Amino acid sequence: MTEQIRHFSLGKVLYLSRSQPIILKIKRYRSAVLRLKREHRRLVLSAKRSRRRGKAFQPRFSFDQMALSWAGSFVGIALLAYLSYYSRYPLIAAPMGATSVLVFGVPKSPLAQPRNVVGGNILGAAIAIILVALFGTGPWVMAIAVSTTIVVMKITRTVHPPAGAVALVGVMADVSWDFLIAPVAIGSILIVLWTFVFNNLTPQRAYPTHWL
Repeated sequence: MTEQIRHFSLGKVLYLSRSQPIILKIKRYRSAVLRLKREHRRLVLSAKRSRRRGKAFQPRFSFDQMALSWAGSFVGIALLAYLSYYSRYPLIAAPMGATSVLVFGVPKSPLAQPRNVVGGNILGAAIAIILVALFGTGPWVMAIAVSTTIVVMKITRTVHPPAGAVALVGVMADVSWDFLIAPVAIGSILIVLWTFVFNNLTPQRAYPTHWL
């Protein structure tokens, strides 16, 4: 009987010693699963809070506003594109698309006023041209053109985000002073004039808030 008990105890010890690594792995797995669940809940709650803040912060647009923004920007860009095509004179550039988002999407924004559209874009072009003439078109020139444009626009109260793109495109394209006249100045003025006509012909829309 004693021999049997001893064999049983030895077998139990061997069983426990062999099963202990498995038990530890199961415990680690359960701990990892619990941590993942807690992290998942935290991320879900954070996303919900961020979404609520976004809903409160971001503007809402009615169907009429969206339709008018679509129509105005369509005609404005088409006008510049067809004038460029038939006159063989460049009156449109990529930053004009971003300008259209502002003037037709949020025409009351301080960044969408004529002073900002025309002044900001012209400053961006002028800065690009000067830097290209002095330093060429290296990567650091692209960076300094955009950053300098931002600072100058803040000083002159003509902040217009697409002007940063004007400066960048100007350096990348190795432009000369012709670039400032067309497409930048003429294109900006045409966009502003069409925005003025379009918004003042449609109900409940007025543009600009100020000219200068």
